[in-house]
Amino acid sequence: MPEPAANPARRTAARGAAVRSDPASYRPAPGSVPEAPGVYRFSDVHGRVIYVGKAKSLRQRLNSYFADLTGLHPRTRQMVTTAAHVEWTVVGTEVEALQLEYNWIKEFDPRFNVRYRDDKTYPVLAVTVGEEFPRLHVYRGPRRRGVRYFGPYAHAWAIRETLDLLLRVFPARTCSAGVFRRHGQIGRPCLLGYIDKCSAPCVGRVDADEHRAIVEDFCDFLAGRTDHLVRQLERRMAEAAEGLEFERAARLRDDIGALRRAMEKQAVVLGDGTDADVVAFAQDELEAAVQVFHVRGGRVRGQRGWVIDKVEPTDTAALVERFLLQFYGEQAGLAESSDNAEAPVPREILVPDLPPDTDALAEWLSELRGSRVGIRVPQRGDKRALAETVARNAAEAFTQHKLRRAGDLTARSAALQEIQDALGLDTAPLRIECVDVSHVQGTDVVASLVVFEDGLARKSEYRRFEIRDGAAGGDVASIAEVVRRRFRRYLSETGQDARHSDPVRDDAPGIAPAHPTPAPTARPGIDPETGRPRKFAYPPNLLVVDGGRPQVEAAAEVLGELGVTDVAVCGLAKRLEEVWLPADPDPVILSRTSEGLYLLQRVRDEAHRFAITYHRQRRSAGMTSSELDGVPGLGPARRSALLKHFGSVRRLRAAGVDEIAALPGFGPRTAQAVLAALTGDRTAGEQV
Repeated sequence: MPEPAANPARRTAARGAAVRSDPASYRPAPGSVPEAPGVYRFSDVHGRVIYVGKAKSLRQRLNSYFADLTGLHPRTRQMVTTAAHVEWTVVGTEVEALQLEYNWIKEFDPRFNVRYRDDKTYPVLAVTVGEEFPRLHVYRGPRRRGVRYFGPYAHAWAIRETLDLLLRVFPARTCSAGVFRRHGQIGRPCLLGYIDKCSAPCVGRVDADEHRAIVEDFCDFLAGRTDHLVRQLERRMAEAAEGLEFERAARLRDDIGALRRAMEKQAVVLGDGTDADVVAFAQDELEAAVQVFHVRGGRVRGQRGWVIDKVEPTDTAALVERFLLQFYGEQAGLAESSDNAEAPVPREILVPDLPPDTDALAEWLSELRGSRVGIRVPQRGDKRALAETVARNAAEAFTQHKLRRAGDLTARSAALQEIQDALGLDTAPLRIECVDVSHVQGTDVVASLVVFEDGLARKSEYRRFEIRDGAAGGDVASIAEVVRRRFRRYLSETGQDARHSDPVRDDAPGIAPAHPTPAPTARPGIDPETGRPRKFAYPPNLLVVDGGRPQVEAAAEVLGELGVTDVAVCGLAKRLEEVWLPADPDPVILSRTSEGLYLLQRVRDEAHRFAITYHRQRRSAGMTSSELDGVPGLGPARRSALLKHFGSVRRLRAAGVDEIAALPGFGPRTAQAVLAALTGDRTAGEQV
């Protein structure tokens, strides 16, 4: 049936429908799949890997996916109808299969795989042992070298409460680098130094070696060597009392009390110094919650939890296998990227059910740890009681998730449905991209492109642009340039650009990240060297631009020039939050209480935030380095050293030649040149 001619934008939007395939169209030929063990992966029409699995018999497992669709689990059915290709790799042993499956899941991040991801980043207690004066602080984020981590803890306040107790006994530095440097300059410690909760290395009360000894004792305590420290303090208290040093003895008594209160926060659960992780699950047909208690030295040192989606019918044993594979593989990666002294895998893992390939999994975990790892189900005693406690925590977390998640899923589904209805799409826009431009009076013009999938931000696919040709033409020309570069790259990486030519080079340094445009391959959008999808290989269902009718018309015109007809376009104007469509004289007005408008606002605001952040970075870099550019003998490394030491150009300008010349790698001549460049006084520092 022909489309109505009244609204060209709706015609374009309708072509952005999600693609569903018939599994029979890509089913392997009979007898072509081996019966050997191996790892397989399903890919969609764009070449993106959407599911990875392993099997003892590839033929038997893959045949199960191509059975009658009505008999498949709902999410399995969705996966096989989204896929357009399947391939496999035969391996020799079950350990090789485990390793390859983990590597593929980590590399391709398949959307249909069970993924154990934290609902939040759990806080840890970080100790910067790589610094001259190590610092203790609460931290969230990726692991870094030169830092030891303790935790994770369920709440940041639990770390701060424990840290506050322990600082009485281990008065180590907790302040930031700026505060530490400032108090060193003024010669007075902070409040913690006055109340004896910091040994004040900033003003020289202790030297670097004495401070490091305090920090090492602190780390020993958190690592579980508590009895030794308590006995040591008790011995020193007795010696002080015998020497009639009653005030010192009383202070040591209070220190012992603080240590014991801190130890009480880590409940003693096992008396044999057990080093184990205790895992438990709560689940239904579609989702599962997992809880892990980390027991070190017989004490619960931390806990964390996840909620996951099931792609196919999965029992507890299979969930255990997936968890052990992904979680400890990730922990091993974190251990390699930091200086944490703890092994990534404990000596023992207590689970509710043994995984199908227990021996192979234990062998792989033992390789990660460097010594034998046991996997078992606790049957009786304290370990069984602890496993039941973890199971109750998992059930409670799952209940809370259901109550919380129901509203979230409903709201996101309603938002996508409302956008579909308002823009006339055949299906909901599962992938939305938004473009925004940021500048100050036409200078340092940059743009952002953010991606939302299923109503959630996918930050790994965000992109930043430096505007080149469109900077002089204002926001409209800048929007057009970004859209042109983004979709020229899409056409190039999917092998569809032979009919199109454009003067803008997408492999120029202005796009981040960037790489040379490859030649078309047999599988469009897939890098033949890595086997991974290229950066711009996926088109959105809906492209949103920050602006009104002019910006939307510019974006639609570029898509028309490039021959891209399967992407819907709209704009969101800030003033009245109107939704503009190309070729429509009037905007679409969504209710202020609309979930669809709220989602579009979130997408637009995220693009604005990302663009502003990039613009500020570029402008800050220009302001801090431009005044030092061209100074003879001052390269990027020494410019960075100057700014790091003085903190700002203003403080550097106020410094003397002697102070600058005292820095490593600087001399009087370079110091004089720096001050001359900052003050404009060519005679600055001539007395040196």
